[in-house]
Amino acid sequence: MTYSVAVSGASGYAGGEILRLLASHPDIEITTVTAHSNAGDPLAAHQPHLRSLAHLTLAPTTPEVLAGHDIVFLALPHGQSGQYTDALAATPLVIDAGADHRLTSADAWAQFYGGDFHDPWAYGVPELPVAGGKQRANLVGASRIAAPGCNASTVSLSLAPGVSAGVIDPSDIVSVLAVGPSGAGKSLKTNLLASEILGSANPYAVGGTHRHIPEIRQALLGAGASGEVRISFTPVIVPMARGILATSSAPIASGVTDAEIRDAWESAYGDETFVQLLPEGQFPRTADVLGANTALVGLAIDRAANRVVVVTAVDNLVKGTAGAAIQSMNIALGLPETTGLTVNGVAP
Repeated sequence: MTYSVAVSGASGYAGGEILRLLASHPDIEITTVTAHSNAGDPLAAHQPHLRSLAHLTLAPTTPEVLAGHDIVFLALPHGQSGQYTDALAATPLVIDAGADHRLTSADAWAQFYGGDFHDPWAYGVPELPVAGGKQRANLVGASRIAAPGCNASTVSLSLAPGVSAGVIDPSDIVSVLAVGPSGAGKSLKTNLLASEILGSANPYAVGGTHRHIPEIRQALLGAGASGEVRISFTPVIVPMARGILATSSAPIASGVTDAEIRDAWESAYGDETFVQLLPEGQFPRTADVLGANTALVGLAIDRAANRVVVVTAVDNLVKGTAGAAIQSMNIALGLPETTGLTVNGVAP
């Protein structure tokens, strides 16, 4: 069976990456691409690298245009996807790449986003450890999927195995992330101009204000955290177009051995295709996952500080967003999970 697909926000970075991956998916036909201010333009005017889709023209993002497809991807700014939920009630599968349907707590939404709260959808991180198994099981047959925040899923995948196994204390987590500016979208922003970021590292959303914090807490509580989840989260924009390198640490639980610590991550990800634990003493680079739907994880045990340190690299536009969405789509449709996706990066 071939599924007809519409992609909203197709002129942006996330929408473009969804299109790039879907273009080689054997079970998908991309029939409609939409945009807001760029409606009426050829898709190639905004995504010139998508040569196989150069025949498409950007239509307006309206419920009428999006309706009538088997699958709709919403790659819209936060707060804009929810308005389409009722209008797309008849659409068999809707996948939101924004934040509107990620959070289960209305209070957390009000604190970090504001505006109308929308019902949570199945969270699109299949490998995430949850109580009783993996999030993958909650995606089977799903009709509504919330793709993750790229920073949030990177930190959650980094630490959830330790939380689930009880080998780390989630009440004192520290995460510092080097991130590429493509995660902020394609809209013109002065702080993201090349002259502002080249040759510089720029922290932002410092001091517990980043919108992905409640998403991380939610994921780690779902992984089985028995007490409070507290995280000091500091993202830093660095001069690379795409990628996240997240360095996260947490205290070692009392009485836990080094072997038990490493076994927690090996047990969680040993059979996974797209989340891979590196051999002891090895740590990833963002260059290793460029263009791939792969999260590479390095693990260190710092007994002097009594902390576990996890370094995880992802491509924020692939495993962090579009790849996770399409991987979750495959699971929901009963297709092989790896269809249309690759573990191989691009080098140099």
